[in-house]
Amino acid sequence: MAKKATKKTTKKKTASRTSKVGAAKELAATAKKSILQPDEAGEIDDVAAVKKLHDARDAIVSELRKNIVGMDQVIDEVLIAIFSRGHGLLEGVPGLAKTLLVSSIAKTLSLSFKRIQFTPDLMPSDITGSELLQDDPETRERKFMFTKGPIFSNLVLADEINRTPPKTQAALLEAMQEKIVSAGGDDYALDAPFFVLATQNPLEQEGTYTLPEAQLDRFMFKIHVGYPSQQEEIDIMRNVTSGSGGSPQEVLSKADILLLQDLVGRVPVAPHIFQYVAALVRATRPSEENAPGFIKDFVSWGCGPRAGLNLITGAKARAILRGRFGASLEDVQALAAPVLRHRMGLNFAAQAEGVDADHVVGRLLEEIPSDKELYEKEEASA
Repeated sequence: MAKKATKKTTKKKTASRTSKVGAAKELAATAKKSILQPDEAGEIDDVAAVKKLHDARDAIVSELRKNIVGMDQVIDEVLIAIFSRGHGLLEGVPGLAKTLLVSSIAKTLSLSFKRIQFTPDLMPSDITGSELLQDDPETRERKFMFTKGPIFSNLVLADEINRTPPKTQAALLEAMQEKIVSAGGDDYALDAPFFVLATQNPLEQEGTYTLPEAQLDRFMFKIHVGYPSQQEEIDIMRNVTSGSGGSPQEVLSKADILLLQDLVGRVPVAPHIFQYVAALVRATRPSEENAPGFIKDFVSWGCGPRAGLNLITGAKARAILRGRFGASLEDVQALAAPVLRHRMGLNFAAQAEGVDADHVVGRLLEEIPSDKELYEKEEASA
């Protein structure tokens, strides 16, 4: 029988930060494979944790290299999304090893993994689970009991999410946001940590259901999975045909991931970086008085506040994975495209001139000033 979420959980949606940190530390103290061990006072040294997690990132990539060739940027963005408590939408043509990548990452992070193949006849209950008439072993009576669906995993691959109707898409996306599944008048908490990585094919439009903008906004990143280079393609052929691949080994425990997520929240961010992110996000909105001319020409609507939140959180996680305990402008700029590209709507003029979202983001990065002294002067005069 699935464990019900308490009413308190339903109201608050998540436990308090203090209780989550305490639970993560308790897990870390008992987990055999945890690399983050608290000291005698039960505290985690942040600087030491950053060093260990930077080394762990290198170990994760090394393990993934056993059966994944290339895809450096994709791996980086997926890991950042996971450690930021975010979800990712991977867009790429079939046959680029997206499923293999996600399942391999699940192994290196000690996460339970389920793949859901989205089809036109997929029902919401096929994802979340349903109540079935079963024998109760305690009372020996037949009654309806909730049977968990594949969503009750740490890492869920929603394969070809745009092939299922909006009602089924909404069931998944609601679970992504709330971390709770509702069935039969009861709420059931999802396992922690919990992440969804969805895929879609950018080429096929026949028989697909485009994700609405409000639902796209729930994905932290939209990650482009491109073709391998010529040398990478040669390496793929050599490795696959010779059977030289291997199975990735666990690098981090679930407890490590929970502690890392808490650590991300404690990474400091300078005031001028907040101002830069706000300026960058607001510049995507054609209704803004100071929006660049090309935004007014090519963009119908810009990014909402969630874009800024994801840029800051992602920059923090990226800094940690590179061994730094402080986010930089470089971290923000590196993540601008995956955060912003699916949160703005381009008009017919952009389509007619072949302007895509990445082109718009690139021009914004060129035109929005990133000078620290400029923002400090603005703050002083405000």
